[in-house]
Amino acid sequence: MDIAYIPSPSTGVIHLGPIPLRGYAFCIIIGVFVAVWLGNKRWIARGGKPGTVADIAVWAVPFGLVGGRLYHVITDYQLYFGEGRNWVDAFKIWEGGLGIWGAIALGAVGAWIGCRLRGIPLPAWADALAPGIALAQAIGRWGNWFNQELYGRATDLPWAVEISAGPNRDAGTYHPTFLYESLWCIGVAVLVIWADRRFKLGHGRAFALYVAAYCVGRGWIEYMRVDEAHHILGVRLNVWTSIAVFVLAVVYFVLSAKLRPGREEVVEPDRSGGGDGKDKAKAKAKAEVDDTAQAAVEAADAGPKDSAPALAPRTDTTVAQGAVKADLRKPAVDAEAPEADKS
Repeated sequence: MDIAYIPSPSTGVIHLGPIPLRGYAFCIIIGVFVAVWLGNKRWIARGGKPGTVADIAVWAVPFGLVGGRLYHVITDYQLYFGEGRNWVDAFKIWEGGLGIWGAIALGAVGAWIGCRLRGIPLPAWADALAPGIALAQAIGRWGNWFNQELYGRATDLPWAVEISAGPNRDAGTYHPTFLYESLWCIGVAVLVIWADRRFKLGHGRAFALYVAAYCVGRGWIEYMRVDEAHHILGVRLNVWTSIAVFVLAVVYFVLSAKLRPGREEVVEPDRSGGGDGKDKAKAKAKAEVDDTAQAAVEAADAGPKDSAPALAPRTDTTVAQGAVKADLRKPAVDAEAPEADKS
């Protein structure tokens, strides 16, 4: 009996003349653009300048791609350096194979370089970009669908993905672990955005929350996969990696909250003034305003005091002049009185 399933594309590449357009590469590129777009909006909302996220991404993305590929090749070296394998295939990144752990680790190095050049704190930039990275992963996972790779165990569930026969794979319907991880990453992005707004996460804690939440999902999704992988104590290597990275992310989150509570007040200082240029500019402007206000208060206070002495002499003089006039008139009256008596 036929069952419902998610069909896979017959090919992961479309040739536009001599130019191959690969679905896997498109998913990665679209994911990067979404991450930069959302990260830029969040960076501006936190007081940063437009374009800063993209400028630093120019460093982070190439480092991340190299790191992701290195992690994949190192942990699955038998696919490229085993018997009958061609080591040149290790450079064919378009055929799939990017390890998120290596991408984040080496991408962080590139981001650190970009942040140093711009004079901004790496944790603040990572916080702004965290949900965008999760969305980029959600989009990038569909590249595995184009390549018909990284699926789970066989299943007849209605949302199973159809896999055609090919090298090292059998035709059938399997758990679409790429879809599970894509949906999980969308949930992680929503969680980080909500928590950041609710609790004002700062100093790298939004990024740590993204890492921890992603590791939880990656652990059980990785456990479902059936592709070839190294095992330690019967558990896939990436499961152990998820556990270790989860613990590190939680420890960082807790320690950061105790040592540096709150959120950064300034995420991007003015480059013209050095590392604390914006703070200096604000302080200078405030000082100028305070000086102006103080001068106005002093002028207002000095006004009545200066006018009082000026009016006092004029008032006294007026009184004195009145008294003199009165005295001059008084003798005239007294002189007439005796003559009246004589008459």
